[in-house]
Amino acid sequence: MQSLNQNRRQFLITTAAAGTVTVLPFAARADSHGPDVFPTDNGAIEISPIAHASFVMTVPAGVIYVDPVGAAADYEGFPAPDLVLITHEHGDHFNLDTLKGLVSDSTVLITNPAVYDMLDADMQGRATPIANGENATFGDIAIDAIPAHNTTEDRMNFHPVGRDNGYVLTVDGSRVYISGDTEDIPEMRALENIDIAFVCMNLPFTMDATTAADAVNEFKPKTVYPYHYQGRDDGTQDPEEFAALLADGIAAKMGGWYA
Repeated sequence: MQSLNQNRRQFLITTAAAGTVTVLPFAARADSHGPDVFPTDNGAIEISPIAHASFVMTVPAGVIYVDPVGAAADYEGFPAPDLVLITHEHGDHFNLDTLKGLVSDSTVLITNPAVYDMLDADMQGRATPIANGENATFGDIAIDAIPAHNTTEDRMNFHPVGRDNGYVLTVDGSRVYISGDTEDIPEMRALENIDIAFVCMNLPFTMDATTAADAVNEFKPKTVYPYHYQGRDDGTQDPEEFAALLADGIAAKMGGWYA
């Protein structure tokens, strides 16, 4: 386990052809109603969607930005992050200029190894790479990197096996799953005791709403946010359709990702 020092405390949608990912602008910011609040053992987790795959999570240990991209102005009103999590290198999840505009001198980054290799020396100095199956800590937060990849043969070039991360965070007695970009993989279905989940869905890059709901119904989080659901051509997925397919006892939060 790698331990991190807690004292170092226009958005994008991908399109792809022949394995080449480009980016197109889309509107942000997603949500203006205030954060969703989830009680923990000693405080609360506050979730503030930004857009598409980017969100801010405030927890007792500090402020976490997940896959922050876009303009720094889209994060106005939030404190600088204590911790940034990056799942993978695509432009709707990782942008070095955005990071430089958001981090403070004490911000810690956790990335997959491929993104770490893309950072400049200054950003590498504050970053820790962890690969699938590895873990780290940030203060009292346990962070497990789990696989996130395609399984359909003609989509494997988007998210190959072993490169990208999903994350499971254990935060003050609660467990949070962040899927990153993935299809329906056994490691997701095998998750246990998840309180809050962020599950992607779009085509051709990840999976459709029906497949995502089927996977969620197996690992049974208490609350799930469908996110990352705009796709290419006719690949955008309907989060309401996803929510209607969920088993009893699983609550869906819409998030307002594409206001």
